[in-house]
This record gives sequence, C-alpha cells and structure tokens, in this order.
Amino acid sequence: MRKMKGKWAQGIEPRNFTWILKDKIAVCERPGGIGSNHRKVRRQEEIIWIRENKFDQIVSLIPTTANLHNYDELGMAWRHLPFVGPEIGQAGIATLHGDIERMLNLDSRIIVHREELADHVSGLMAGYFLYSGLVDETPKAVVTIEQLLERQLGPLGREIVNLAAKNAGLAPTV
Repeated sequence: MRKMKGKWAQGIEPRNFTWILKDKIAVCERPGGIGSNHRKVRRQEEIIWIRENKFDQIVSLIPTTANLHNYDELGMAWRHLPFVGPEIGQAGIATLHGDIERMLNLDSRIIVHREELADHVSGLMAGYFLYSGLVDETPKAVVTIEQLLERQLGPLGREIVNLAAKNAGLAPTV
C-alpha cells in the first residue's frame, strides 16, 4: 500500500504562479514572499511545492544572492541570473534569453522568479517569445504575456520587450 503524503509534505503553490509554456517554463513571486511579507515557513513550503511538482531548476533573477542557499537545503537545483532591467542592454537581454533557451533545450522544467511578478519578469518572458520565434510580432508578444499574467505590461516591461525585438530584428512596440 502506498503511503499518502500529508498536505505539508506537498508544499504550497508560490504566489502568482503562472505557466508561460505549459510544463516547460513558469513564473512566480520569490518563494516566501517579498519585503515584510516574507516568511521562512512559507518559503520552505513553496520550495517544497516546486520540488514536488517536478521542476528541474529554479531560476532567480534577483540581483542579490539572498536566499539561494535555501534551494540547496531543500534539494532544488538553481541558477542565479541577476537581472537589473533594461539597462543591461540588447546583449544582456540576448544572453538571458539564450540561458533560458539552453535550459529548455535540456528538457528542463524551470520556474523563474524575481522579488515580485512585475515588469522585469513579464517583459523578459514576452521578449523570450520573440527570441524563440514562438511569436513573430512585438505587439502580439505583449498581448500574450498580458493575457497569461492577467496584468498590463508597464513602461519598463515594454522597454525590455523592445530590446528583445531589436535582437530578433523586429519592430518595437508602440
């Protein structure tokens, strides 16, 4: 007889968890929350959920190395790809997209986060649609990410998408 795991052993879904490409790449808020809402127990439960849901790797876009050791403690592989924003330029955006593409080409199931699920992550993911050729028009990439995340892409996110569009040889957003 198979022993059933208790609810705690299954963890809890990270806040704002959303699939970008079903069963390949998802995004969320930093496990444990942000700022004064950050809780150690919640962080552990969310990392457990990520592990129990068969993610191969956590990709942290947070500029600092805060909390990366927690992934090791709970047996999760991780990559730290610090992302400060559009100021890294076209080449920096292309490098990040290339890193994501290489992970996905290894059949890795990844979850990407920053402190909060806002323009940095949404803009990078919309740009990834262009980089990978999944979407061939910049406005379509913006609309797609807005629909997936159920939030508008702000000026910072659009700037990130425009850098990705230039990398892909496409026209920027309006």
